[in-house]
Amino acid sequence: MRPAHLLSIFALASALGACSAKESQPTLYRPAVGALGPYSGSVTSGGLVFVSGKIGTPGGSFTQEVQTALDAVERELARSGAALSDVISVTVYLTNLDLYDEFNEIYANRFDPPYPARACVEVSRLPGGARVELQVIAQAGFRVVPLND
Repeated sequence: MRPAHLLSIFALASALGACSAKESQPTLYRPAVGALGPYSGSVTSGGLVFVSGKIGTPGGSFTQEVQTALDAVERELARSGAALSDVISVTVYLTNLDLYDEFNEIYANRFDPPYPARACVEVSRLPGGARVELQVIAQAGFRVVPLND
C-alpha cells in the first residue's frame, strides 16, 4: 500500500473509533411543544443540542416577535440543561432582510460576546405567518474562550 492509502485508512479508523465512543451516549429526542409540524423540539447527540426552528408570537411588533422567538429558544435549551450562553451556532430566517439591522439590535442584547457563529437567510414565507425563525446548536457546559487573533 502507498503511504497516502495508509494515512486514509488510519484517518477512517480514527473517525470510526471516535464515532463508536460517542455512540455510548444516548441520543435524546424532546417532543416539540406546540409544533406546527411533525418534528422534535430538540435533539441532543454527542454532547450537542440541536434546537429546531423556533418562531415568536406573530401579529405584534417585530421586536416582540424576535423577543418571543428567543424566549422559545431559551425554553427549549433549558429542557436540555443548556442556556443561550451555550449556543455555538445560530441560523436566522427572515422574511425581509430590511429587518436585518433591527434584528441585530435585539440579538446583540440577548447574546454576549463573543457571539455564536451565525448565518442569516431571507426566505419568502415562514410557518404561522412569522417574520423570523431561529435554529440553534448548543453545547451544554460550553466554555467561551475568546481568541485574540
